[in-house]
Amino acid sequence: MEEREKALLVGLDTGKEEDFDHSMKELGELAKACEMEVAGVVTQKMDTPNKACYIGTGKVEEVKEYAHTLEADLVIFDNSLTPSQLRNLQKEIGKPVMDRTALILDIFSLRARTREAKLQVEAARLQYLLSRLVGMHDALTRQGGASGSMSSKGAGEKKLELDRRKIEKRLTELRRELEEVAKERETQGKLRQESRIPKVALVGYTNAGKSTVMNWMVKRYLGSEEKKVLEKDMLFATLDTTVRRIEMEDNKEILLSDTVGFIHKLPHGLVKAFRSTLEEAKNADLLLCVVDSSDERHKEQMKVTQETLVEIGAADIPMIYVYNKADLSSVGQEGLPQYAGTDKIYLSAKTGQGMEELAQMIRERVFADYVHATFLFPYDKGQAVSWLMEHASIQKQEYLENGISITADCHKADAGKYAEYVVEATDR
Repeated sequence: MEEREKALLVGLDTGKEEDFDHSMKELGELAKACEMEVAGVVTQKMDTPNKACYIGTGKVEEVKEYAHTLEADLVIFDNSLTPSQLRNLQKEIGKPVMDRTALILDIFSLRARTREAKLQVEAARLQYLLSRLVGMHDALTRQGGASGSMSSKGAGEKKLELDRRKIEKRLTELRRELEEVAKERETQGKLRQESRIPKVALVGYTNAGKSTVMNWMVKRYLGSEEKKVLEKDMLFATLDTTVRRIEMEDNKEILLSDTVGFIHKLPHGLVKAFRSTLEEAKNADLLLCVVDSSDERHKEQMKVTQETLVEIGAADIPMIYVYNKADLSSVGQEGLPQYAGTDKIYLSAKTGQGMEELAQMIRERVFADYVHATFLFPYDKGQAVSWLMEHASIQKQEYLENGISITADCHKADAGKYAEYVVEATDR
């Protein structure tokens, strides 16, 4: 078994953060997600960060001694460091130093699987490096690349040799490639829009259980193990956006997407880089905000999710709050699901308690603008029949003497499109 790198975590409590201890705990979880071992933790209380070394000079010496005593491979700070702070700390401590932003970038590099995700991660990483070229070499020797076939060397390897001009040139290339991928995604999005299949996106804090909800839906309606997504109790276990076409009862279909999780202090560069991926959330008809109700800080996590949705322009989309892991919270296992109004439900995706009810809530929301209609098309209107067969949920089809009778659940706009052939229509 490969030996894991030992990391010493360092945090500065300025009193401005609501829960400093939780932030440090989360930093430890991020380190573990990056396949590291937390060797120790050092904290300091100070009103404002030291401009030269972020922490006080005396604390720097303490960190240095502690890092060498613990035989730590690197030191990770819980906040973003300026280039000069990074350079000074590395010089004083004598160990590679990285900040929270670099750690998250590293995790994203490990998790990226698709071509688009790899391009986005490399672009965010190079943008981060651009202002930190001086003094970065020692801190980044440990980081591996994730660009795969997109370049001759991995992103991590290139950090030792790329100067500003080369980084800017590579960023230009990446932006061009991402624009091409974005066009492909836009084309796919237009096809989905034309199909009128409702789009539902899972959003929320990382490790809240979005993938577990997705996998329950896949197993329940598709009966497929192959189409499941990675499900693991780890921050950022999944990174790539996954879309599954779910056929529910009465032949009604939705497109369900599992998006990248959000997190406290998520680097702005990553949000910007992953903007096209997050379009799945922005273009959704309904958002499922998955919340880990067993986490005592779930309200703060919901706030982070909301702030990120505002940043990507998805704050006004209708939403159902899915309070997951309710069997582990104060709600308990008894009586699940529990409701809190029409847009909140407490459930357990892992045990399946409440998931059928969630599916019904989704149906009621996304098919609210649908009607149950019977059409009678003359035989020479085969094109209209084909269009409806593709875009509606067909309940019954009969070939009569005077035409083709079709009973279907369809969007009100589609019923209006063929209003002259509607025999009967009622709201769903």
